[in-house]
Amino acid sequence: MRVIETIQEMRTFVSAARKQGKSIALVPTMGALHEGHLALMRCAKAQCDIVITSIFVNPTQFGPQEDLACYPRDLAGDSEKASGVGVDAIFHPTVAEMYPNRYASYVYVEEITDKLCGLSRPGHFRGVTTVVSKLFNIVQPDKAFFGQKDAQQVLVIDQMVRDLNMNVQLEIVPIVREDDGLAMSSRNRYLSTEERSAALVLSQSLSLAERLVHEGERDIAKIRAAVVSVITEQPLANLEYVEIYSYPELESASTLSKKALLALAVRFGTTRLIDNIILEAS
Repeated sequence: MRVIETIQEMRTFVSAARKQGKSIALVPTMGALHEGHLALMRCAKAQCDIVITSIFVNPTQFGPQEDLACYPRDLAGDSEKASGVGVDAIFHPTVAEMYPNRYASYVYVEEITDKLCGLSRPGHFRGVTTVVSKLFNIVQPDKAFFGQKDAQQVLVIDQMVRDLNMNVQLEIVPIVREDDGLAMSSRNRYLSTEERSAALVLSQSLSLAERLVHEGERDIAKIRAAVVSVITEQPLANLEYVEIYSYPELESASTLSKKALLALAVRFGTTRLIDNIILEAS
């Protein structure tokens, strides 16, 4: 497995693979790889000849008070994990390589970025869409793999791909969870033992919502209220949002008629965690 640090070397690597008739998969990450990331890479390996994963802590998607400086970085460990699941190359550029002096171009998707994480993290999705569009331009993958845990991000990127006629197919992989239900995240390592236990309220509240729908509840306000009640009963949970929108449109609704995204963000201490579930009326 190769670790590639420059755009030109990445393009040369991809060009050589293309000349051999090989298909290319891209798995964009910020590193600190866990089993959720590895699941994406395994899916990519099963569908494409060459798997490239990017490891780049993207500064443009972090706000002024967010954890850019202390975001976990472990290239050696990440390389070992990626190699173990068959990744062919890691693209690990510097910030200066991706955003050279006088950089001034950004990609912005409107409307669906104005809610959920987009509302609480102004500018976040501009950073995400900009870096992902750059990665797509550099690697020119046939397929790109993303996790359902970042549900809004997936929808934003899908909108960008369709609107800008990008020649890449998105593949969405289900959320990977720990045995006790906690969604895998690079930020889980920030949690204290007590906070880690308290964070289980997230998956528990989502399971409650799913059960309510299964039992026939269709009133979105009642489902949301039940989820909020469960989370706020946990003293260590600092609720940022719980919202339910139609899926994939992310439009407000009062009644669950088809599919809906139940998404939430909660802080435990200084650690912000997100989770979601797709609710579906049968």
